[in-house]
Amino acid sequence: MSVRSLLTTGLLATAALASPAGYGNTVTLTATKEVTKYSTLTVTKAASCSADPVSTSHSTSTSHSTSHSTSTSATHSSSAISTGSVGSSSASSSPTTTTTSASNTNPSTTILATATATGFGLNDAAKAAGKLWFGTAADIPGTGEPEDFYYMQEFNNTHDFGEATPANIMKFMFVEPEQGVFNFTGPQEFLDVAHATDKYVRCHNLIWKSELPTWVTAPAVPWTNATLSAVIYEHVYNIVEHFGDQCYSWDVVNEAFADSPAGSYDNSSIFYDVIGPAYVVEAFQAATDAVRNNSLSVKLFYNDYNIEYLGNKSSAAQALVSDLKARDIQIDGVGLESHFIVGETPSQASQEANMRAFTALGVNVAVTELDVRLPLPPTAADETQQVADYYSTVAACVAVDGCIGVTVWDFDDTYSWIPSTFAGQGYGDLFLQPGGANTPLVKKAAYDGCLEALTGAAESSP
Repeated sequence: MSVRSLLTTGLLATAALASPAGYGNTVTLTATKEVTKYSTLTVTKAASCSADPVSTSHSTSTSHSTSHSTSTSATHSSSAISTGSVGSSSASSSPTTTTTSASNTNPSTTILATATATGFGLNDAAKAAGKLWFGTAADIPGTGEPEDFYYMQEFNNTHDFGEATPANIMKFMFVEPEQGVFNFTGPQEFLDVAHATDKYVRCHNLIWKSELPTWVTAPAVPWTNATLSAVIYEHVYNIVEHFGDQCYSWDVVNEAFADSPAGSYDNSSIFYDVIGPAYVVEAFQAATDAVRNNSLSVKLFYNDYNIEYLGNKSSAAQALVSDLKARDIQIDGVGLESHFIVGETPSQASQEANMRAFTALGVNVAVTELDVRLPLPPTAADETQQVADYYSTVAACVAVDGCIGVTVWDFDDTYSWIPSTFAGQGYGDLFLQPGGANTPLVKKAAYDGCLEALTGAAESSP
């Protein structure tokens, strides 16, 4: 979901077109249609946050993510949530309280030794709570992440992360940079890194209005319904077939619906402009054919933002699920992105009700891109609220049987998409590097909010 800068995009595109020796992954294809709760945190904060040390690698483009700034609804609470009222009857623990002291150092969070001594992490707790994973997105390869020893050390920590989502490298512009020429080098590198620690991989994404190659957005000959439909089919079918069951699931279509009017289709998509809403059905049909023709077990998801709470947009996504099922087209789940603003996160009860509205249709749900951004510099009140907000979302997933797991949209503020997209906002992830890139990571208070949401349910289980 995060969009890197034009410079980084150029580097990624160049790397994708030139396969390393021995890889041989650039091919031309033609589709065929056939615990313990921790109650004390000490937070040391700076008066102001230091500049993102890798901000030059982040895009200021807001074609995807600006819309998340409106990720609120009438059901969202803007008031602070007390630590005693956040949990529901389905999760017995409450988020920790946070204290702060002034400091001239970079912002950091110090958690008592008991919080880490057992080696029981977020993914361990998620599995104990009956979920498949707690996971993270990552921008591997092509960014500074794989070269950051401390970042990769945490990414490979299976106690915390049992799933990985490629933030960018599997998107259209990188996988099919020229029509009919598919480059699988970068995506395979991501899969190899993730599978080295036995992670599930949510492959992301096949069809989306952004991060498209110019041959799609500015064709030499204008698209017709038939020609662009053929492009969708060939792109989706070939990629699903190629990667097969290396992917736990695919986000087949990403963000098809608009916020205004809520529940309508996003008419800024070239696919919608040329084909209309049928493009979504066509993409899922292609993925379904690839799965069935190749006897795959890969799951097919629809993914979107502002469908995390009941409303017209969520209802539109539910109607899509019902329509695909009525056509005997495979859809196994819905991804709830969950890019939230501190204090405006939907309540746990609201998120639970929404999840159950989807699971009642016979599909799973997953929290797919969770982060909670706040104004910079962070304050004690905002960080306390951030803990509560993370808690609410994770606890909602724990409470709903059909919610299979939670994925944070990267875990380290150093590589966050937020500051470059939302001026004056950030501090949205679970870890930070007080010394900047290539320095040790420190857990933030939000980490314990997630852990307590998970362990609260685990402790109450038989």
